Amino acid sequence: MANKSTAKNENHLSDGEIIAQNMAKIAEKSADLLKKFLDKQPHDGGVVTANFMAAIEAFGEMSQQLMADPVKFWEQQLDFYRQYVELLEYSSKRIMGEKEAGTPLFQNGDKRFRDEVWKENAVFDFLRQSYLLSANWLQNLTQSIKLDEKNAKKIDFYTRQFIDAISPNNFLITNPEVIRKTAETNGENLVKGLENLLNDLEKSKGIFQIKNVDDSVFSLGKNIATSKGKVVFQNDLLQLIQYSPKTDKVFKTPLLIISPWINKYYILDLQPENSLINWLVEQGHTVFITSWVNPDKNLAKKSFEDYMLEGPIAALDAIEKATGEKSANVIGYCIGGTLLAATLSYLKIKKQEAKVKSATYLTTLVDFSDAGDMAIFIDDKQIEEIEENMKKLGYLDGTEMSAVFSILRANDMIWSAIINNYLLGKNPLQFDLLYWNADSTRLPAAMHSFYLRNMYKDNKLVKNGGIRLAGVDINLSVIDTPSYILSTRDDHIAPWKSTYLATQIYQGPVRFVLSGSGHVAGVVNPPVKKKYGYWINDKNPKSADEWFKGAVEKQYSWWDDWQKWLSDNKFDGGKVAARNPGEGKLKPIEDAPGSYVKVK
Repeated sequence: MANKSTAKNENHLSDGEIIAQNMAKIAEKSADLLKKFLDKQPHDGGVVTANFMAAIEAFGEMSQQLMADPVKFWEQQLDFYRQYVELLEYSSKRIMGEKEAGTPLFQNGDKRFRDEVWKENAVFDFLRQSYLLSANWLQNLTQSIKLDEKNAKKIDFYTRQFIDAISPNNFLITNPEVIRKTAETNGENLVKGLENLLNDLEKSKGIFQIKNVDDSVFSLGKNIATSKGKVVFQNDLLQLIQYSPKTDKVFKTPLLIISPWINKYYILDLQPENSLINWLVEQGHTVFITSWVNPDKNLAKKSFEDYMLEGPIAALDAIEKATGEKSANVIGYCIGGTLLAATLSYLKIKKQEAKVKSATYLTTLVDFSDAGDMAIFIDDKQIEEIEENMKKLGYLDGTEMSAVFSILRANDMIWSAIINNYLLGKNPLQFDLLYWNADSTRLPAAMHSFYLRNMYKDNKLVKNGGIRLAGVDINLSVIDTPSYILSTRDDHIAPWKSTYLATQIYQGPVRFVLSGSGHVAGVVNPPVKKKYGYWINDKNPKSADEWFKGAVEKQYSWWDDWQKWLSDNKFDGGKVAARNPGEGKLKPIEDAPGSYVKVK
């Protein structure tokens, strides 16, 4: 940017003339932006549209409650005024240059305000503290109102969304870094930012999507999802990948990973240094993973039952043909773990439980009684609107789920990208995790409707016979397969205290482990990175809080703990000669990562 400014100055344009030119460009692009934005607005229903209407209803109820009890409102308002006067007194002293101004109401621990100007400049410090004071007042006010549980959660969630949105860091004239950049480049950052915004709007289909990653630098099979292997089996719903060994001897018991089909499988194989698949192969496992199809309207009627039969059931049969082994260790991640639990119940009732020697659940909900912020998007009215939209398409568009996940982490996934791309005028980041996150998948209408209604809304999976799959009444309490449950402390999709409830359901031995960080980073946490750590407790008391009180914190990664658990219990079956894809009864179809994962 600075080079461009220098070049223009060499053409004898003053800084004022450059700024005037840039402001003209901004005005022109802003008009174009508004036209394109209005043209792009979707008119059909969807997850985000349905939830917006639900939020309006919830806030309407809150307003009625406020009017019904004005005394409480004014009590909190007076307390807010008192604190604001204290802040004004403190800030006035700082602005006047007094060294002993007192103690700030809010210390500078928020990463949004890490720029030193927020602390050093009295005016910006006042902006920061007045924002945080107002945010606290608004949250306390909304949380004090007595509403039914569902509406209370909606109010709390959308209040947090509003608070995040109005942060002074998100605006040009109140972000010190953006102000500096604008001064340094004579406004060229804003011109570039508008170009980025126009490009994102142009490429968005339906829901507006911020491009927060430079996808041109990644290519599947070349510099992401690079673990060597072969597709050895496929059907309508999945390709089964078998990975090539890296050791002369491998564990006798093969390992199947049931990946989530809400996203693509290669979250577990981003780069060699953070690939769980690569690490498992290096430990000596014969690894298989499900690479799910990105469905179109032709698969609209594929159900949760189909995902079980054509997923883990078909994969286990294929693994037996490939290796000769009648039993496998199985890992299920997120919804893949939910499917694993249903499958284990199905196999137990069919007297085929020996097909699975051990089960590992990664950030998995089976009891959806408290599904965290995801539950905000689930009620009869919202589901009906989503279903109506899916009828037209035959699937839930991937951008819908992507938008939901972004909203759940708005500061990280939305506002930071807006600042970087549109205010600072920088190019999107080159980051493998963000590339995977943007590579969204569709969901078949029948499957998604079943999942929303029977799991999230009615919590039927934990009820004996609550759901029926392939002629079997599913009952999770009959599962006696040894289980390893891995949850993550900051999970916004599968809250760890809710995932812990599974320890009280299964009959077999259960090891519960809690990793640091969130739904993805807490799982994809290689030992060599020496990050996050985890907690263990050999006992599983009734409550998650009681479990945590007795837990011991360990350094680094849960990966090593899992491998030790597998070996100590002899689930790995000892060592045999390494197996190469294609040596068994299944012949290779194509090289990993396969073709299903590449379908947009």
